[in-house]
Amino acid sequence: MDIGLDLDTVRTFVAAADAGRFQEAAAELTVTQQAVSKRIAVLERKLGVRLFTRTARGAELTIDGQAFLPHARELLRVAERAVASVRTGRRPLRVDVLTSRSAASGLMRGFHRTHPDIELDVMTLFDIETAVAAIRSGAIDASFRAVAVPGRPLPEDIASLRVLDESLELLTGPAHALAGARSVPVARLAGHRIWMPGIVPGTEWAAYYDDLVAEFGLTIEATGPNFGSDALLDTIADTPALATFMGGQTRLIWPAGHGLRRIPVTDPTPVYPHSLLWHRDNPHPALATLRAHLAATTPGHDVPGTWTPDWVLPH
Repeated sequence: MDIGLDLDTVRTFVAAADAGRFQEAAAELTVTQQAVSKRIAVLERKLGVRLFTRTARGAELTIDGQAFLPHARELLRVAERAVASVRTGRRPLRVDVLTSRSAASGLMRGFHRTHPDIELDVMTLFDIETAVAAIRSGAIDASFRAVAVPGRPLPEDIASLRVLDESLELLTGPAHALAGARSVPVARLAGHRIWMPGIVPGTEWAAYYDDLVAEFGLTIEATGPNFGSDALLDTIADTPALATFMGGQTRLIWPAGHGLRRIPVTDPTPVYPHSLLWHRDNPHPALATLRAHLAATTPGHDVPGTWTPDWVLPH
């Protein structure tokens, strides 16, 4: 049943409950004592219960009033959060990263350490189209992506800044044929099985690895369900014939007995291009601070000896 609670009435109830006197609540709310009494009466009528008992000491909560009070406080908190969520500059900066262990997540942790006063909401969306739609709707302020997918350029109202080229590393178990290498030329990976069950056709990262395969004649298998990074690490550790690619700045933790090896890939080094995407008309003041921070703290891109697909924007 919708009883149509008015927030001013609920706020008056909470003020009266905290003050213990209608007169003091009226002074706090800058209304008359009669207005407080009328609002409480309206609320009691809508709820169908008595909320206060008048005593010589003032106004005391009834059992029903005590039961309603914490919910009334939560109603006011929710309303405040709702208003703050659409007040640019007062709400948190909402940023999408692909996974919580990714290089982009590390960039946001660094930003938070440098600017602890800026509130952040960090979330993970699925693909670039989902992220761009969220940027355009205002659901998020920015997203870290690989800029574009071939044949699907960014909309004109979406700006981008290439912030990090993350080198790929080969991850192997201790019995893999390349486990003892200090580095491995990318051409030497031809013929080795590289297992990446998280690749989803149509995504920007699938486009990246499709081009990597075509350029260097690699074999990347995306077969089987994706049970997450822990299951992937378990399988790589136990299967000498399998390896996988990981970003050089991806945070990984595995049991000591796994004996996994992270091996740099060279000649050239494939790098995954992370860019920050945002709406050109987004006025959130912290967005400009984030862009300036990334521009000042991340290394350059298109470094000699590295490789990216042709469709990656060079900006």
